[in-house]
Amino acid sequence: MSDGVAGGGVLRRIMRGRDPSEAHRVSTPLELLFDLCFVVAVAQAAGQWHHALADGRVLAGLVGYASVFFAIWWAWMNFTWFASAYDTDDVPYRLLTLVQMGGVLVLAAGVPAAFSHGDFTIVVVGYVIMRLALVSQWLRAAIEHVEGRPTALRYAAGITVVQFGWIARLWAPGVWAYVTFLVLVAAELAVPLWAEYRGHPTSWHPGHITDRYGAFTIIVLGEVVLATFTGVQDALSEPGETPSVLITAAGGLLLVFAVWWIYLTGAEARLVGLRTALLWGYGHYVVFAAVAALGAGLGAAIDTLGHHSRLDIRVAALAVAVPLVVSLVVFAGLHRVAGTGAVGHPLLVVAGVVIVLGIAVGAPGLGLGLAVLTMGLAVAATLAANLAVARHRRRSPDTQ
Repeated sequence: MSDGVAGGGVLRRIMRGRDPSEAHRVSTPLELLFDLCFVVAVAQAAGQWHHALADGRVLAGLVGYASVFFAIWWAWMNFTWFASAYDTDDVPYRLLTLVQMGGVLVLAAGVPAAFSHGDFTIVVVGYVIMRLALVSQWLRAAIEHVEGRPTALRYAAGITVVQFGWIARLWAPGVWAYVTFLVLVAAELAVPLWAEYRGHPTSWHPGHITDRYGAFTIIVLGEVVLATFTGVQDALSEPGETPSVLITAAGGLLLVFAVWWIYLTGAEARLVGLRTALLWGYGHYVVFAAVAALGAGLGAAIDTLGHHSRLDIRVAALAVAVPLVVSLVVFAGLHRVAGTGAVGHPLLVVAGVVIVLGIAVGAPGLGLGLAVLTMGLAVAATLAANLAVARHRRRSPDTQ
């Protein structure tokens, strides 16, 4: 029910659970705009990881990257699942979404400080802004959707309590900063489990969820392309390593295309049941983080070719190979969980992983540019083999 129209949008609708079997449910323009704001934060996190790699601060940079990326991914994921169940697209809903977009930009502004000297104050402020705006959405759902009230109230209460924990963590000394971070991450992950299993499950739309995750994966891949292009542009401004830089860029483009194709085969994922949906949703933390890290690794490899990095050739190659193989393994796992039939045989994935890591280890002999290109060819070959085997299995089900 609407009470009027404002600026092309409905002024007010009663917030009820949407139909999970609704046809042709895809990402809305507001959701895509929301994603673009999150891409700013992803770019900041990946950029800082790139700089940490180039400076040789691998372990400290990885810890900072994983921590910041959790906040980015978790806030995005929670909004996505809420919107799948309760998107009214009226004025209050749009304004609260705007607040969450503002929160992620505040978070993005705090990423450099979090990486450089472990100051998470601005990151936490931005995160809390996003989360409390989502609490307001859940409270509205509790008021207007009677059937879903217990679940909505559990979400609102759980999220609020954990936010107090994040604020208190800012004063945690020394090793307790790491301990409390892990405890709060576990608490965040537990809230949906507690709310959904104890209350009335929310009416998220399976097709809409897979579309949203696919769209964001493509956006993150776009960040990989941008990071690679920026590195190439900077490297070409100085003479000396032009052929190797161009070969690395060609390999990076091939990797992006292959990763996109591998992920795309999961577009028909069947998210039947809450367990499968949560495995799919939670697994994408690794997907998004690894894909964004691939862009940082390619940038670090190009820096190494231009002598702007402290990394040696082997470590620079591993900076590309490790997030790549993590992506391959997680993609395979998600395809299995969702029953897409995209993975031809687990041994093919293992073979691809071993080959890519072997190429990285042998990069000093191959040359960094040729190593990256060869990784791209190896992943493309792995993809082709998996598609061929999967197609054969679909045609001959008795041979499985």
